[in-house]
Amino acid sequence: MFGNWFYHERIRKAVGTFGSLFNDIYILRKTKGGESISQVKVPLSYAPKRKFLERLKEGDQNVLNDDQVVALRLPRMSFEIIQLSFDPTRMVPKTNYCRVTNNDGTAKVYAKTPYNISFSLSVYAKTQDDAIQVVEQILPYFKPSYTLTMNPLPDYPTIKDDVPLTLTAISFSDNFEGAMEERRAIIWTLDFDMKIDFYGPISTGKVIKQADVSFFLDDSDSGFTKYSTISVAVNPKSASQDSDYTITETISFARDSDG
Repeated sequence: MFGNWFYHERIRKAVGTFGSLFNDIYILRKTKGGESISQVKVPLSYAPKRKFLERLKEGDQNVLNDDQVVALRLPRMSFEIIQLSFDPTRMVPKTNYCRVTNNDGTAKVYAKTPYNISFSLSVYAKTQDDAIQVVEQILPYFKPSYTLTMNPLPDYPTIKDDVPLTLTAISFSDNFEGAMEERRAIIWTLDFDMKIDFYGPISTGKVIKQADVSFFLDDSDSGFTKYSTISVAVNPKSASQDSDYTITETISFARDSDG
């Protein structure tokens, strides 16, 4: 129905970009006297929140059953996509397009389609201090938005998109009042909206590297007669847009009648 295959990896790149923002967060452990003991990097993974809750619950059950298992180490973080929705406020006329050029030729890029991707970032910790250390390293950058610059079409590096990432909600839970045999788990949840654009198939064409223009005389007796030709060409013709090249102009005259 729709025709040619295309894939610009927009959702995959959005997930990777979102994760890269939070994959280098550390917490600092201190003694009661305020001396630093160790610095711990907080692991980040793409996974549903319920998966980690089940792991925490399984760890508690295995402790009760004296099973030899490795408990889920805290603190850690996870994130997931929770919604994808169309954004009509950023829609532009469908017939709009722009032309871009790379080494292979020119391309016609039609109007992009705006969508919002909603992410949920969860922070898991066993102490409140660990949790708020992570959260306080995130909040100062969102007021409430943080703008990223992404290249949506790798084959055309001149096209850039400004992608706002907005912090929309914050919540937390603490099972401190649970049963004695349960392990304490403090969970902070941060919700974000990312505004991205989807592009359709790209219409490509070759770069024009030579143009010929012919001039004719209108003779009432013999009809139209070629008078001259102007040829403008890129030298060398193998040059790309980033190469060193010159423009050569050639003018030739002729008296050949078209009969």
